[in-house]
Formats: sequence, structure tokens, C-alpha cells
Amino acid sequence: MKQRSILREVSIHGKALHTGKEVLLTLKPAPVNHGIVFRRVDLYGNPEMRPQIAMVNENLVRSTDISSGNMTMHTIEHVLSALSGCGIDNCIVELDASEPPILDGSAKHFVNLIQKAEPVEQDAERKFYVLDEPISVTEGNRSIIALPYDGFKITCTSTDDRGIHTQHYSIDLDPENYMLEIAPARTFTIYEDIEPLLKMGKIQGGSLDSAVVIKGNQIISKEPLRFDDEFVRHKILDIVGDLELLGCRLKAHIIAVRTGHKLNSLLTRRLAEKMQGKSDSPKALEPTLKPKGTRQSKTMLKAEETTVGIRRILDLLPHAYPFVMIDRVVEFIKDDELIAIKNVTINEPYFVGHFPGNPVMPGVLQIESMAQAAGILMLRQVSPEGKVALFMCADKVKFRRAVVPGDQMEIHVKLTKTRGTRVASAYAECKVDGNIVSSGELMFTVVDVPEEGM
Repeated sequence: MKQRSILREVSIHGKALHTGKEVLLTLKPAPVNHGIVFRRVDLYGNPEMRPQIAMVNENLVRSTDISSGNMTMHTIEHVLSALSGCGIDNCIVELDASEPPILDGSAKHFVNLIQKAEPVEQDAERKFYVLDEPISVTEGNRSIIALPYDGFKITCTSTDDRGIHTQHYSIDLDPENYMLEIAPARTFTIYEDIEPLLKMGKIQGGSLDSAVVIKGNQIISKEPLRFDDEFVRHKILDIVGDLELLGCRLKAHIIAVRTGHKLNSLLTRRLAEKMQGKSDSPKALEPTLKPKGTRQSKTMLKAEETTVGIRRILDLLPHAYPFVMIDRVVEFIKDDELIAIKNVTINEPYFVGHFPGNPVMPGVLQIESMAQAAGILMLRQVSPEGKVALFMCADKVKFRRAVVPGDQMEIHVKLTKTRGTRVASAYAECKVDGNIVSSGELMFTVVDVPEEGM
């Protein structure tokens, strides 16, 4: 079977789901063995990234995100699913933002774009990985298994915690039935999960134009369901996209029960390890997930960690560029106090409008720096899996002088009161050159990360 690319360049414009930004996406032809490559034209040098499972961020919440160096891409699964489902092996995906447009929440518009670009065969054979033994990942009542199979088949069961919207679907995938049976299925969410996701900075561009909402027994949608079992078909759409991170086409039968991006990525990682000949190593054969109630070591603040660098901060906080407001925790003082720093540079995106010719760091972002540092301090007190610290309110806030480019802001935070492992209060100060520039009393909470529905 030959590799395929597209004949001509095509573009589509829309709003991103999680960042809410307007974004232009352009698909461009690519030569044989080039693979699928993302290109960021909004960043200096137009950097490129070929998505691989090793780049996937571990804290996956309602999307598949990848990072390499200073380049990050969010919510790439629908684009990858459309390209894979349509049999496109080589393509450049050019964007002027970090996240593709969500459009109607399905892969249908991306499929239409690919058909407009006209898929063409190339003079090279397609690469396949043929699975020769079962591989599985489980977490409680969630699981995803890959079985040897001469083709690509997905069998999936989707349900919510109440078992009300249980759906089952099985399909042998090829480009034709992917476009007809899978691509039109829209993303969905539980109504009760919307507010927590918004507080985490997610779904800023979400609406009924881009998702189906489940509220009890009701389906809230701007149009009728496209299939009676649309939810499980969208789960299959996501599996196809997440498996594209393997780097080649897979011959296997995937059986998934209540899966999401996290389990999909873990199975892809296990497949990649086996494909690279690492399956006999003890590390590769260890359980990929730990039981609910324990944190992976990468996202746990250990007692021996006396400082926390930016990579660890990105693991611990739900924030991403341009809203990470601390660069380093330089010292923990006992268990209830820390000192962090934020280097304020002229490159901060808010200086463009605050204020032209007289750049000043907004006071609300100084408060956010304090809140993020306090969140890390609270996460040092608890270590359950699937938790995130959220800022609740601020009181007695004072601003004493302006913070400007070139300043290094030293953030001092001390816990003053805790209520169990859920709610805490803290006093925080920001200092520049030893002088207090702002201070306040903060309250924040540790909440469960909503389970995946999209």
C-alpha cells in the first residue's frame, strides 16, 4: 500500500476549544517519509514538530497536548484523527496559534478540507506495525487493549458514571467508513463538569456549536444527534487520533472500555516501547497506571525536593503559556512556607497593551503569581492523583509600587489556615530588590480533575 499526501494547499479558520483564540489552520503537501508535521507560523523561526508519543504531556485533561522545546501544541487529536482516518501519511499542518480550531467538535470539517486538497498516492510504501501479542492498560473500570489483527479494528464501549448513556460500537476502519461513520461524531461533555473545566482555564472557546452537553437524561445540542450512538463514535475518533502518535500505521484490534486521552496515550506508549524493542525491559512491563488515590512520581511533590524548576511547575499546575506566573520555587521553609521567583521580561505578552510605551505588570497577574505559588505549597500537603489547586479569592490586597520589565519578583507565601486537605488560606508578598511591591491574603482549594468525556 502506497503512502499518501495531498495535492494542494487548503485552509480553514475557527476558534480553538480550550484557549478560545481565533486560529488559521493550513494543510500543505509533504514528500514521502515526511510524516505529519505541525508548524507554528506565530513563533519566531516558524518551528516545526513531528508529533510523537514521547512528547505527550502527562496531565491530559480533555485533550491531547504535546511539547518539544519551547513549542507546544494543544488538542491535536481531531486533526490527527482526520489525517489518519483519510489515509494521509505526509502533510504539513500549519497554524498561527497553539491549538487547532474546534469547529463543530467533530473531524468532519477537517475531512472535508482533506478531500478539497485531494489525496494523492506517492512513490513509497506505507509503513505498518503489526502487533504480535496483546497489550493492555487498565485503571479501575477503564481499560484499553490492543490485540493482534490483520487490519485496523476498534471496538469501544462508552458510558458515564451512572451508566445512563451506555453505548457500544465496533468498526473495521478504512478511509471510506471513517469519513461516513466516525468523522461526523462530535465531542461531548457532562453539564456538571463545565464549571470546573472553566476554572481550570479549559474550554474557553466551547459552546453548543462545538460540543454536545449531557445534563441528566437530557441531550443539549444545537442540532439533533448525528447518530444514536454518537458519543462512542467520537471516542473511536479520539482513539484514531491518539494512536497516530505511534509514528506509523498499526495493524491491531483495539478494544476500549470507558477510555479517554490518558489511557489512549498510555497504550500508544506501550506499543511504541514494544515496537522499538523495549518490551522485555522490566520498566516497560511495569503497570503503566497506579491505582486511583496515588500520584505518579512526576506529579508528586516529594519531601526531598527543596526547589522546583519550571518543568516541574508545568507538571504540577494546570496552567500553560502565557499564564504560568512563576519560574522557580527557590526554597521551601518547613512545610507551610515557600519562596518563588518570577522573572519579568519585556517579552511578556501583556506588555503589548499594558501599557504601550510604559510597560507595567498588571496587579491581577501579581496576585496570580502569589496564587500559583500558594497552589504548589498546598499540593505539597496532599498527593492524591487527579487533583488541581484552584484560586478562590483574595482579601486585603495592596499594591505599593509598579513592577516593570527587568524586575525579578520574589514571591513569599505562608499557609495560615487549612481545612482538611481541600481548602487553605495563605498570606503572600511579592518583593523586588527586597522591597514589598504587593501583598494579600489568599484562599484556594484542591479539587478533582473532571473525568474525560470528550
